[in-house]
Amino acid sequence: MAAMQTQTQPIATGLTGISPEKTRIPIVAHIITDDDIGMLQGSKLQPVNLNRVIKLLTDPHSVMLYDRHVHALQKMIRHYQKGFLMKELVQVFKILNVCADRVDKQPLYEQPIIDILKICSLPYLKEKSSDELVYEQIVVESVSQLGYLMRVPSTQVRQQICVTLASFYSKSSKHQEVQKHKASTVDYNQRMVENSDISETLIKSLALLETDLAVRHEVLEVLQRFSKNSAKNCDQMLRADGARRVCSRLMDADPSGQTLFRSVDILWNLLEHGDNAMIAEQLNNLACISQLQDAFIFELTQGYSHYDRQLRNDLLIITMLVASHCPEAPFVETGFSKQLTLFATFQEVKSHNALVKHLKFSTNHEDFEMKKALFNVLVMLSRDGAVIPILSEGHLLLALFSFVRANDKVSGPREWTPAQFEELQLLAMGCLCTLCPLMLEDYMTCQGSTRLLLLLEWCVGPEDFSGHGNSFHGSGGRGNKRAQLRQCLRLMRSVVSTENEMVLQDMADQGAVNQLIGILNAAFGPGKGQDDMIGIEMQSDILFILSTLCDGDMHRKELFGNQGVDIVVEYLKTNTKLLNSGLGHHRLLLAAVDCAWCAVVGCYSTEDYFLEREGVFLLVDLLEVCPKNMHNLILGCLLDLCENPKTVNHVLTWRGKNNSTAAHLLCEIWRVEEMEIGACRDTHGAITDIKRPLMGKMQAELGVIPLPAKCPSQSIVDVYENMRAKIYSVFCKIGFTDLPGLCVEDHVTLTIIEKYLDFKQGEVWTEIISELETERMRPVTPDMEAIEAISRAVEERAAIVASTQVELLEAQKNQDMLDEQEFYAEIRENHRQKEKALSDFSDYVARTSNYSLLKAAKERQEISIDASRVQGGYKNAETFHNTDLQNLQTTTFSGRHIVVESTPVNLAEASLTAYDPNNLPNKILIQKHLTV
Repeated sequence: MAAMQTQTQPIATGLTGISPEKTRIPIVAHIITDDDIGMLQGSKLQPVNLNRVIKLLTDPHSVMLYDRHVHALQKMIRHYQKGFLMKELVQVFKILNVCADRVDKQPLYEQPIIDILKICSLPYLKEKSSDELVYEQIVVESVSQLGYLMRVPSTQVRQQICVTLASFYSKSSKHQEVQKHKASTVDYNQRMVENSDISETLIKSLALLETDLAVRHEVLEVLQRFSKNSAKNCDQMLRADGARRVCSRLMDADPSGQTLFRSVDILWNLLEHGDNAMIAEQLNNLACISQLQDAFIFELTQGYSHYDRQLRNDLLIITMLVASHCPEAPFVETGFSKQLTLFATFQEVKSHNALVKHLKFSTNHEDFEMKKALFNVLVMLSRDGAVIPILSEGHLLLALFSFVRANDKVSGPREWTPAQFEELQLLAMGCLCTLCPLMLEDYMTCQGSTRLLLLLEWCVGPEDFSGHGNSFHGSGGRGNKRAQLRQCLRLMRSVVSTENEMVLQDMADQGAVNQLIGILNAAFGPGKGQDDMIGIEMQSDILFILSTLCDGDMHRKELFGNQGVDIVVEYLKTNTKLLNSGLGHHRLLLAAVDCAWCAVVGCYSTEDYFLEREGVFLLVDLLEVCPKNMHNLILGCLLDLCENPKTVNHVLTWRGKNNSTAAHLLCEIWRVEEMEIGACRDTHGAITDIKRPLMGKMQAELGVIPLPAKCPSQSIVDVYENMRAKIYSVFCKIGFTDLPGLCVEDHVTLTIIEKYLDFKQGEVWTEIISELETERMRPVTPDMEAIEAISRAVEERAAIVASTQVELLEAQKNQDMLDEQEFYAEIRENHRQKEKALSDFSDYVARTSNYSLLKAAKERQEISIDASRVQGGYKNAETFHNTDLQNLQTTTFSGRHIVVESTPVNLAEASLTAYDPNNLPNKILIQKHLTV
């Protein structure tokens, strides 16, 4: 603790005489600083008046005093050994710029500049925590000024600038301790560098360093640091055309090899953090492609170390990126594509080219990765049509097909390991999926179909093989052959999708149809455990291949046969609840419908068997429950199937939910379709605009646009954009009358469907008229009269249909009213019967309580009996026998036993007393013997 100091001072009283003595009050210094007690650590900063230094350097009277300038600069350097203050950076860089402008004439400024730059490598000092925010823009501009100093024509200054930037960006000074000041953090320094334009300036400065190799290495090292983890710095470099500037000087003479290494690393960082499309665009020029080519060939043929192989692979990946984003890049002009084809195929296809005469690939990881990269880059290049002849000349397909064979469990001493061969095999088949459709002649030359079917046979055969399941293409293939089977089917699908008749015929001749059907039966039947995503994809591919092979060829449809129909029927029975499972069941179901359309429809034997297996019922079931995007395909298949007369009865016999019929279902689909396209209809589906009975909302908004004769107009496009034409065609097959299960709304819709073709023809003519008016062309008089007659006929037919719809709706309305009246009459009749029952019971009660009423009722009964007799006076005849019981006071036809019924509960409005047989006084004798 600091010692307390006491002071005594006389107190003036302001009065005459002797002042009275007062007690002395001690005064305590209560503010104690760290400096007072010696707790401050670090050196004490002794700031210099930098404005005086600037005035000394720039004042006209002292501008020539070079010794004083150097002395002042050295004094400033001594005082700021621990770093510059943020608030003084403006003066510091003003001094630097003044010295930089004079160093060309006065070399004595060079060393002070270097010393000041060394201090700038330290983090800047702040007095307050808020200084980082207050002086942020000043710090950003100061960092930018460091880049502008690259104009100084001094190798030492430029090198020091690079060292300063590298240290400022990535190092924190642990011994930079200054009293009452704190250094900025590394994160803050990196953020300031990102906000400045230093990266862009350094890229542009490379043009000044073409002959200064040492400084060029330093600049590349700084750019390498800046681009390593910063997307902003990468974007700045790309704005300065950094990718092109760096790549165009890859192969500059450099014994150390640093230029190539650091340039490739910068390009790789730009790929990782920058815009790949912009990079590819900058590299899309003859100079950059040539540099990439030379660097790759140099590293491939002259490199021998692990480092060289990695650098070679990095160059190949950069090439692949350019090829993927810019297929038109000058790979053909530079000969790079031909050399890449040579390097990719020389192991499988023997070549006498000098480049590969002594070149050998080992089984190490780098060579394996390069082999895969070569295949991929050639696939990227194949998008340019000029590359295809080069690939064909280099026998690329032959090299790739060398991997399309059964896998070996062991490998030779210099061959790929089984795991590597499997990965290359799957990648080769993936590449062939893209290349085979482009090179069908080479595919036929290599006997591709035979190779694929042999591999397909091995995939489903009993041979034991446990796949490693590596890489993207090997998904789901660990411990089995599914990856090979999947890629083989994908390759077959891509080949048959070309619909080249020569390829299809060759594959069919090899027995592909029967083999694929056998695979579906053997490997994908019920209980085979192939219901995952990969299994469903393979089944969809097989069905697609069968569809393409059998489409339009009667002989192949006969080969498909009953066995194929059974498979298709089983797939059509797929539970529709699985369509939204995300596993691909919707594609499988679509493939099954497409297979039924292409492989079954059109062949009488398979059609009949398909009908026998209730295939039509399954199709209409799918039409009822499947999503709308599947309706078009199902309707197309059903329409072609209706060409068989036997199909019509199946369609008419079908019953769905709530006993609905096919005609009702088709009308419902029609209404939904018209609702989506916005056709003019009222709430009951009737026509509201007789001039445009079929036109949708979008078609009406687009209007008539004059088009060339080869382009379809809007009304023609409408035919295949929705399903109305197919629904009309189906009704043409099943008829428009005597259809079961139709309500009035269906009949209203059916009147439109029946006239669909007439309305569509009228719509086309209306479009022709409008187009002629738009082009200001008038037909000749006979044509004009014909057009007017057609227009009137269309409107008249639409008016007739509209009136028919109104009559149907009126009839339905009247029928509804009649049904309502009948219902009310039934209600009234029910009430009348209840009233009569109540009246009869009241009469019954009155007869039992009033003897006169009972007697009158008896007389009425006898009169009624006499009136019912045919003959009168029958009681006086000898043959008459009186059957009445004497002394009986009832009005019913009675026998010897009578039963007394109690009053009903609903009339007595109270429950009766329960009968107790043990209570003798309450016993009532129900039965009584009467004597005649």
